[in-house]
Amino acid sequence: MEKKRFIVELGTGSDLHGMDVTKAACRAVRDAISHSCLCGLVEILGRSSFEGVVVEVMVACPFPEQVDTAKVLAELPVGKRSLQTVQGGMLAEGLCVETFGEGCSSILVANAAITVFVEVE
Repeated sequence: MEKKRFIVELGTGSDLHGMDVTKAACRAVRDAISHSCLCGLVEILGRSSFEGVVVEVMVACPFPEQVDTAKVLAELPVGKRSLQTVQGGMLAEGLCVETFGEGCSSILVANAAITVFVEVE
């Protein structure tokens, strides 16, 4: 079975106080999927289900080895899912506010690229 790209969407997420790379990655994925509607699967391709839909996610962030893969993939509502994490994103100067997190004054930013493929014969 061959797979063909259907849509590519980008998103950005951050953790303002906790340097939680998984939180930022989840927010980036949610941001990306909030920009797209897969109505073409039904209206153009005539699919009545999401069988044969493959969703590949790439997240670029500081500390990619710390990303909780299961939590990030749980953000995706449909498809066979996979995640690749790579070095990237950003650490920006923030403000340490003890109420929101302990001892961290950096803002952690993650970027996500989500590619949806459709399996075709």
